[in-house]
Amino acid sequence: QANLTWKLEVIRRPKGVKGFVLLPKRWVVERTFSWLGRWRRLSRDYEHWTESSEAMIHVASIGRMLRRLAPTGDQPPFKYRLTT
Repeated sequence: QANLTWKLEVIRRPKGVKGFVLLPKRWVVERTFSWLGRWRRLSRDYEHWTESSEAMIHVASIGRMLRRLAPTGDQPPFKYRLTT
């Protein structure tokens, strides 16, 4: 692999805020984990090796992209709902 550099940025809740607060980029991570969790082998820690777990994440991601690129037509189109 190439020499990769990573930058870790910790996003904390604002001080003194009560209730729900939308944190930047967190929903992207949570949504991705939710999509991956729909695959049975990724819903629990079944794998003994990290390489096989990583391979299953790749398989799940490929399956997700294939469903988006060639939908079966039995699902209604996704639409954002307006909330008030």
